[in-house]
Amino acid sequence: MTFVPVIPESYSHVLAEFESVDPLLSALRLDSSRLKCTSIAVSRKWLALGTSGGGLNLIQKEGWKHRLFLSHKEGAISQVACCLHDDDYVAVATSQGLVVVWELNQERRGKPERICVSSEHKGRKVTALCWDTAILRVFVGDHLGKVSAVKLNTSKQAKAAATFVMFPVQTITTVDSCVVQLDYLDGRLLISSLTRSFLCDTEREKFWKIGNKERDGEYGACFFPGRCSAGQQPLIYCARPGSRVWEVNFDGEVLSTHQFKKLLSSPPLPVITLRSEPQYDHTVGSSQSLSFPKLLHLSEHCVLTWTERGIYIFIPQNVQVLLWSEVKDIQDVAVCKNELFCLHQNGKISHLSLVSVERCVERLLRRGLWTLAAHTLCLFQNSVIASRGRKSLTVDKLEHLKSQLDLTTSSDLISQLEELILKFEPLDSACSSRRSSISSHESFSILDSGIYRIISSRRGSQSDGDSCSLHSQTLSEDERLKEFTSHLEDDQPDQCCSSHGNEDSVSHGPVTFETDKSETFLPFGIPLSFRSPSPLVSLQAVKDSVSSFVRKTTEKIGTLHTSPDLKVRAEPRGDEQSCEEDVNPVTCPKEEDTEVKKEVNSQPPKEDKFQELKIATTEAMTKLQDPLVLFEPKSLRMILQEWLSQLDKTFAVKDFSGISDAGTASRPSNQDVLLLDESKKGILDEDNEKEKRSSLGNEETVDQTTCESVNSVREPSDDLFRVCSPCHIANGLQKDLAELTTLCLELNVLNSEVKNTNGHVDHTLQQCSPEILACQFLKKYFFLLDLKRAKESIKLSYSNSPCVWDTFIEGLKEMASSNPTYMEMEEGDLPTRLKLVDDSVPFDSPLLIAYATQLYEKFGESALRSLIKFYPSISPSDVMQLCHLHPAQFLAYLDSLVKSRPEDQRPSFLESLLQPESLRLDWLLLAVSHGAPPSTTTMDDEGNPRPHSHLFSWGYSQLILHLIKLPADFTTKEKMTDICRSHGFWPGYLTLCLELERRREALTNIVYLDDMSLMEGDSGWIPGTVEEWKLLLHLVQNQSTKPAPLTSPNGNFSDGPSPINVENVALLLAKAMGPDRAWSLLQECGLTPELSERFTRTCDILRIAEKRQRALIQSMLEKCDRFLWSQQA
Repeated sequence: MTFVPVIPESYSHVLAEFESVDPLLSALRLDSSRLKCTSIAVSRKWLALGTSGGGLNLIQKEGWKHRLFLSHKEGAISQVACCLHDDDYVAVATSQGLVVVWELNQERRGKPERICVSSEHKGRKVTALCWDTAILRVFVGDHLGKVSAVKLNTSKQAKAAATFVMFPVQTITTVDSCVVQLDYLDGRLLISSLTRSFLCDTEREKFWKIGNKERDGEYGACFFPGRCSAGQQPLIYCARPGSRVWEVNFDGEVLSTHQFKKLLSSPPLPVITLRSEPQYDHTVGSSQSLSFPKLLHLSEHCVLTWTERGIYIFIPQNVQVLLWSEVKDIQDVAVCKNELFCLHQNGKISHLSLVSVERCVERLLRRGLWTLAAHTLCLFQNSVIASRGRKSLTVDKLEHLKSQLDLTTSSDLISQLEELILKFEPLDSACSSRRSSISSHESFSILDSGIYRIISSRRGSQSDGDSCSLHSQTLSEDERLKEFTSHLEDDQPDQCCSSHGNEDSVSHGPVTFETDKSETFLPFGIPLSFRSPSPLVSLQAVKDSVSSFVRKTTEKIGTLHTSPDLKVRAEPRGDEQSCEEDVNPVTCPKEEDTEVKKEVNSQPPKEDKFQELKIATTEAMTKLQDPLVLFEPKSLRMILQEWLSQLDKTFAVKDFSGISDAGTASRPSNQDVLLLDESKKGILDEDNEKEKRSSLGNEETVDQTTCESVNSVREPSDDLFRVCSPCHIANGLQKDLAELTTLCLELNVLNSEVKNTNGHVDHTLQQCSPEILACQFLKKYFFLLDLKRAKESIKLSYSNSPCVWDTFIEGLKEMASSNPTYMEMEEGDLPTRLKLVDDSVPFDSPLLIAYATQLYEKFGESALRSLIKFYPSISPSDVMQLCHLHPAQFLAYLDSLVKSRPEDQRPSFLESLLQPESLRLDWLLLAVSHGAPPSTTTMDDEGNPRPHSHLFSWGYSQLILHLIKLPADFTTKEKMTDICRSHGFWPGYLTLCLELERRREALTNIVYLDDMSLMEGDSGWIPGTVEEWKLLLHLVQNQSTKPAPLTSPNGNFSDGPSPINVENVALLLAKAMGPDRAWSLLQECGLTPELSERFTRTCDILRIAEKRQRALIQSMLEKCDRFLWSQQA
């Protein structure tokens, strides 16, 4: 990978394309040469697309859902304008010069209706539309300079307008040339023509010319609203030749001229898009003398314009160029807030956003676009370092970004990131010396400025009250430190989770930095030596040291005062719930209050509980390196089974109860209750624990000497998921455990041979079905699994066992339930929830399928169709498992997914989805079984096609044809042919017969279908040999003796296709073989008596045409011969 250049200047903003509109255009069929988009407009709610066919598509921006289609018979749509103060109205101008105003009736859920049609500009080309900002009135300008106003007579207009207008259409003025642009603000209408700009007071009917100098060409003008709070008057900006802009006051007086010619000599900034890597050329170009065809007010301080070369965004009041980027062939641009919708000359649309550089990088990180985020960060590193982006783009996010890049393909990019991280170091390491000087007996909080505020000091006390106070205080600090590393998935940078009991708030990033908790730190009484410059690592060290100090203190207190109050944990308030979302869902951090509780009740173990497991894990991983073991399934399963027995013993529930031996019988159920509650609520009070123990204690009758792994499977706590580790596991061991546990699931090693007290093997578990064992395995070791691999393994090995998939999804839901986003998704409509998932859940998160399941359970098929935006994170195989009870709904999803791609890419895209290959037949059988016409209408009693039955509509005909036309082996094609024939899908059947060279069979069925169009045209089935012609004539002769159908698929036989009879086939034969050969063949078959004069007349015409063609060829050959001889001479 090449080295990414660094933009020297400190540009603060960039144009970014975060999502493509191509799938939307493809779904609307606006990506073809026959039909394309001709005009565009946007409002807070709608994206309006006018088409060359006279249709207006209204797409709801929230969720990009196509809501309305308004048709016009008056010609193509040339202009569209959405009412900005009332989204229920839209105005349209057609190619015939008519202006149509629609009331959408969305509030009353009625049908859209035309409330006004103006013919004031009929026969002219409407060049500009503009809405009044206060009342329901539309201003129209045409190519001859006429400007009119259309005032609407509706119930809403009566409430909004103060006066009554007798005539709804009123001519405002006629300027000297074509109207280029119209704009309206506070009773003033701004008109820009080819020669000058005009200002019109529509209330007083006064007009002003702006400036004295004329111009020649398309130059735009727009209002620039002032700040009401600051008492500023609106301004007007008018484009002038030579990259100049006039600044005009609200009375039409020119205040100054801004020159942008020299400022535009800087190189263009790249557009950040998923289509390609951003490129930047340092070469400084010459100054640009441009004419700006339109000016649009963008955001708060900016004015936007464009040319054939690119987009330009100015800050006119400061005479600055915010940016300019190369975007080719722009026809029109519609803006709303910071969004740009660019209509290109070829009908394509680009959806761009004007965002700050740091916000752009954050959104790329949230979507998991690591390489593009790294390119953007390195390209704009000067801007990031100089701006406040250093506060939101922390070192931890950069480190996480670097870890996601591939070292082999992105080495240069990684080295640039490392250099950028070093430039960030001074800001973070400046606090290191201050942190190390904090007293070991002090608790603190961290302000936004980096200052540490001392809360209280440790004073020696042996009383229970002091112990409880210190305990509560430490928990509060743990909560606060934990919130510092919490993950925030929100688009708005100023929203964050506030720590309880503290007025300070800390900005969060979308990446949680994981620290190694097994690392040994110095005692709390000695100043800590922070080895990492990262504040998260340093704060984690302080947190662990505080916890160590509290443990020692509470142990001493516990030996003198064994009070039951020590076991009670404080119930957190509602606003203290964790608002973090785990980026690594396999491991969950251990709750500090659980650790304190365990230490209060018992002494820490003297030897490592994981020592035996570490040895067994290391031994298993070493054996797996041996190719003789790795490629021998039997040996591999034996090794995994031995290791699994050690895992069962280590993670038996008893080992993590942390209670004295007297209460052993109730420990396992209590632990699993705690695990479930940690995944849902975080902390459980003592009363609930006692109730759970009492409800489960009656079933705990297993002797203590029984093998612990059997207990962990058989006890009632099986229904509870272990989504979090019951104790802390070192990172290195965690990775090995995840690898081996996932391998056990993939190879179906789900239980170990367990011996009872008599030394015999217990076969109770082995008698369970594989599905039950898989479910139990998932529940016990969910916290160890690699969730992505586990999901693929379940789909492959347990595709016919929905209970295993449901168990896996249940575990994901348990894990996601601690995220506030999961709770927020309980309310709102589908677009709102989809936007919440899109903004809050990373695309590469395994938890995404849990959110999709929640949407599907609520909204059904409509939710499935919306999941196409999450492809490939949510694949078709995931959706198949999701809706296994309703296969027709999966078809709707698959059809929408394929149609979301451009038409020329659909076959290759569908082929990429067919993994494994057996899915081809399954999907084909599913597609021909749903949305199909009744079999009695497509086949007769003998299984032959009914006439014209190939013209019936099928719900998924396009999908079926794509599946049929994909390359496949001969056996698969034959099976597909049988499927199409048995279900009566004749278009696909004929296509497959042609591929398999089953021409006689195809010709026979074509005769049954009785449609001559099947044998005509470029793709027609014309017989290739004399034998095939004889067969066809024989079939037609036999078929003619049967009664003809009375109706066609359309209900009227006269409107149907041309029938296959002797005369029509004879005419086709004459055209293909010539009239003379055709006549001899027909005589041989004895069919000449059935021919009419029409055939004879056609043959005569063909003979004349053939004779003339021969003469023409002979003449051309003679001319060529003479020319060649002349050249030789």
